[in-house]
Amino acid sequence: MQTKEKFMRLLDKRIDMYLEEGLAESYPDYPSMLYTIKTDKKAWLESYGVGDIPDPLPFDGITKYQEVSPGYWSKIEPREWAGGVIIERLLWETEQYGAIEDMVKGLPRAMKRIRNKHAIDEFANASSTAFNFVTSEEGVALCSTAHTTKADGVSTTTGFSNLSVLTFDAVNLEAVRLQGIGIKSDIGERVFDWDFDTIWYGSTLAAEVNEAIESQRKPDTNFNNDNYQAKLRWKTLEIPMLDDYGTKTWGILDSKKMKKYNLWHDLIKPEYDKVDEFDTKVRKRSSYGAWGCGPVGWRWIVAGASA
Repeated sequence: MQTKEKFMRLLDKRIDMYLEEGLAESYPDYPSMLYTIKTDKKAWLESYGVGDIPDPLPFDGITKYQEVSPGYWSKIEPREWAGGVIIERLLWETEQYGAIEDMVKGLPRAMKRIRNKHAIDEFANASSTAFNFVTSEEGVALCSTAHTTKADGVSTTTGFSNLSVLTFDAVNLEAVRLQGIGIKSDIGERVFDWDFDTIWYGSTLAAEVNEAIESQRKPDTNFNNDNYQAKLRWKTLEIPMLDDYGTKTWGILDSKKMKKYNLWHDLIKPEYDKVDEFDTKVRKRSSYGAWGCGPVGWRWIVAGASA
């Protein structure tokens, strides 16, 4: 004899299976792609920068010790996120497994989606000071024309801007590249160990980026000149979700320094729970996590147009 209890146990297994399938779905993982993941069990992450060391001075028999200015303080404070679905008794009794499957699979899908939104937010809104999780002592956007320094007597007229308003093309790519390699340290010295090796952009610009860096001859000209950008061997980072914010958004970055200065704090990794209520006969499935992310430095990225 087949009882309700047996079918409910069968449904329990199916629900768990659907959740596992949802977790296994192929989905971009921008947090791990764009950040260094930290799992510290702290209420927040703090970072305090240290300035550059000035050039050595002439030696006259006594070593002169140079002063190093402090950098800026920043804090990444995680927030909690949760969602859930309720499966009613009638739904499972009428064997509408397709609906149940979609609902349960949707939990990890939604969790991955919001984490990806948070991961790309600093790229989509690079010129905004409205950070989701970051408190910055400097008080300017990740990409700004108004970066400052605590070092005394240093001019910020040049080398302290990593924001451009140029739309993407091969000519503007070179202009932004030169802007990147012209970035200076806190004491106004050129930074030599940066390698702007990656172009980031939305899918709308993918064809233009490919043409600009893959063409052997200079694009959009009648001359048979070599395409210098092709020789630089650019890496590409296409982020389709950027098009939801602006189809002209793009920029360049140093992929190694990005991982150093871009932090993701997974205070509580995504987890999934279930409960069956005795009185209401409903079954609840939920997702929960706590994280925060953001930059603790700005010299690894240059933003072009963002509209």
